[in-house]
Amino acid sequence: MTITLDSKVPSGDIADMWDNHRFNIRLVNPSNKRKYKIIVVGTGLAGASAAATLAELGYEVEAFTYHDTTRRAHSIAAQGGINAAKNYPNDGDSIHRLFYDTVKGGDYRSREANVYRLAQVSNEIIDQATAQGVPFARDYGGLLDNRSFGGAQVSRTFYARGQTGQQLLLGAYQALARQVGLGNVKLHVRSEMLEVVMKDGHAAGIVTRDLTNGTISSHSAHAVVLATGGYSNVYYLSTNAMACNVTAAWRAHRKGALMANPCYTQIHPTCIPASDEFQSKLTLMSESLRNDGRIWVSKTADDARAANDIPEAERDYYLERIYPSFGNLAPRDVSSRAAMRMIEQEKGVGPLHNGVYLDFAESINRLGKDTIEARYGNLFEMYERITDENPYQVPMRIYPAPHYTMGGLWVDYNLMTNLPGLYAIGEANFSDHGANRLGASALMQGLADGYFVLPYTIGDYLADYLNTEPVPTSDPVFTEVEQAVADRTRKFLATKGTRSVDWFHRELGKIMLSNCGMARSASGLEKALSEIPALKDEFEKDVRVLGESDDMNQALENAGRVADFFELAEVMCRDALDRKESAGGHFRVEHQTDEGEAQRDDVNYSHVSAWEWKGPGQAAVKHKEPLEFKYVKLAQRSYK
Repeated sequence: MTITLDSKVPSGDIADMWDNHRFNIRLVNPSNKRKYKIIVVGTGLAGASAAATLAELGYEVEAFTYHDTTRRAHSIAAQGGINAAKNYPNDGDSIHRLFYDTVKGGDYRSREANVYRLAQVSNEIIDQATAQGVPFARDYGGLLDNRSFGGAQVSRTFYARGQTGQQLLLGAYQALARQVGLGNVKLHVRSEMLEVVMKDGHAAGIVTRDLTNGTISSHSAHAVVLATGGYSNVYYLSTNAMACNVTAAWRAHRKGALMANPCYTQIHPTCIPASDEFQSKLTLMSESLRNDGRIWVSKTADDARAANDIPEAERDYYLERIYPSFGNLAPRDVSSRAAMRMIEQEKGVGPLHNGVYLDFAESINRLGKDTIEARYGNLFEMYERITDENPYQVPMRIYPAPHYTMGGLWVDYNLMTNLPGLYAIGEANFSDHGANRLGASALMQGLADGYFVLPYTIGDYLADYLNTEPVPTSDPVFTEVEQAVADRTRKFLATKGTRSVDWFHRELGKIMLSNCGMARSASGLEKALSEIPALKDEFEKDVRVLGESDDMNQALENAGRVADFFELAEVMCRDALDRKESAGGHFRVEHQTDEGEAQRDDVNYSHVSAWEWKGPGQAAVKHKEPLEFKYVKLAQRSYK
């Protein structure tokens, strides 16, 4: 098929685009909404808010999650906060400033129109969540409180201690549960989407596997919405929950949906360092800790002294030194690379010398322990449980780790992929964060898409299908896909190899982290592109999946997910090799300034790279969406 990337960005002034677009797109009459059925895959913040809102509007909704409850979605793990341009502290914030900070933070690789809309609806999210009873922190006078986050010089982040994601998800969950109780949403738990079904070039439904009994079934709808999160677990070790995967998005990609900017992955600077090579999960410490914690290492390499034994004069507060205007609140990509340089200079701390210090001694002395405990108490408790170190008494140890993925399925301004009827929202799409996501923007995008954008834009597509029934699941397009899913399952079980799925996943992660992680080079990426297919071939011949297909079998689940990670990893490396510049989280060592900062090439790479699947073993084909910057002037990022 011929692919044309039409972003459908409205014309006119950016401040008026969204309002004019909402007025000009087609609507569905309230009494007609019940005639449409929509499938939502994923029930995190984006999926739960979308399913609840669409059902509240009157649509018939089916929602799917592989968890036993929607409350277990990985959105629960977000700690520090959610951005909005309320300007409650009266420190100079505005919708335009939030827009500017987000575009600059993304290293000028975002679509301006989408980012401005995100900033516009951010304020509505806070009103919605507060009305739902989300317990945002409040100041002494009882008003909603704000704190700072990396990449901004204003306080715009609303928070609920270190549990913001959990509390926001409970708000979306109660809205979803209400619609489930009313019968407007049919909720499928422990159900994993394994294929998108297409009919005449349009999304017609999905095929799922029941994770408790292995039943493969089809579900049809007028439109399908993917809200399935990101793909950082391609690195094996990441801050993501171990079940997070790329399968839903990747299955859509294999059906023709373009994968945009897959090399844009974020390394979070505030993770507890790995303690040994057999660790299976990394734990994140909220970026909000950088408000009151100071990051430092010893000025002396290989300093074996305990942190509290190193005098103040012998400490290097390197972020404050290098980036005085932003200090410890420099953006994530900048802070992560700075920490990496300290480790490379053999100044790493901890038993494995793989961390830097995050120290609260000064803020405890200045503000008092009670104040710090009120702000971060649950985070301090979590850190102590994991490390057996008391951060009130000794500095935390942190180091960068794979976290968020800015790449994802390509979508237009309406959040629809290039496949008609297939939408992607939240972290599953590429649209808002460019090459680096600013902290506290993930929750903002997920809820913006689910509560305030998709419910408007999806009607423009559905309007063409009034009084048209969804494709019946008895149609050959469904039965053929069901058979393909069953055959794939049988193939995994029949291989009878010698190595576990986890072994292959770990080996893939080592390749990716070494060659397509925080720093990338042409030679490293070429090496990865030779090693990944070889390991994938070994996986297909030598993986051993125990158990059967007709009961709960996590090894079988993981086999399918890891198989998709292999294919994704190749496209990530190909995208990183093709993009001969450094931008945000994509850092090519050949393209850096004299001071070691990212060096963009705006002449040749001011575009979205959207990759088309051409088949197993075939090189993906790149399509470009040019990026224009009319409202934020292109400039070398500086946080000094």
